Amino acid sequence: MTELHDELEAAPVVESRIAYPGVIWDIRSETFTLPEAPRPMRREFTAHTSAVAIAAVDSQDRILLIRQYRHPVLAREWEIPAGLLDQAGESGQPAAARELYEEADLRAAEWSVLADQYTTPGSSSEVLRIFLARGLSAVPRAQQHAREDEELGIEKRWVDLSEAAAAVSAGGILNATCQLAVLHAERARAAGWAGLRPGDAPWPSLEHIRAAGHARLPRG
Repeated sequence: MTELHDELEAAPVVESRIAYPGVIWDIRSETFTLPEAPRPMRREFTAHTSAVAIAAVDSQDRILLIRQYRHPVLAREWEIPAGLLDQAGESGQPAAARELYEEADLRAAEWSVLADQYTTPGSSSEVLRIFLARGLSAVPRAQQHAREDEELGIEKRWVDLSEAAAAVSAGGILNATCQLAVLHAERARAAGWAGLRPGDAPWPSLEHIRAAGHARLPRG
């Protein structure tokens, strides 16, 4: 195991308030101190619910990619199934199973953790866990989730892991979570899918952010 690891630390907060209460997330303004800084600092950041993403890999070592429109970047980009932790009482792996069902019409018998990431640590409290889902089966059409809004245009494609990794290296896939999932999945395949954390492994970074009050908790 590597000795490199992020250190979870909560700086002393002088003032904290919600500057803008959003529909999906909030903008929080906080003033805090650090021992190396001569004066308190104020920062605004997105108080996020955090999220999960799923690298669904079939028996032919193909990963499921989905393409949908993302308005902030004005693009139809390739992604993997993903979604917010916005359901009360829902933990990481069950949320991933729900998103896989809703966005990809799939269920999985085997779950592992591929990677954890801070998506944009300079401006958001979001932490995201990428799961590896294997042992896949299709959801019968009569039981499939009724998608809406941007998800109505979802295009699904099964792509060999090597081809997906080549697209990442060539700059064809810009979504960071998709890039990370593809590269981690290709590495895991090379290792015979061994050594991965179980799907229900602890998630200390998420618990730390929630305990500090930096996460927007599910409402309802």
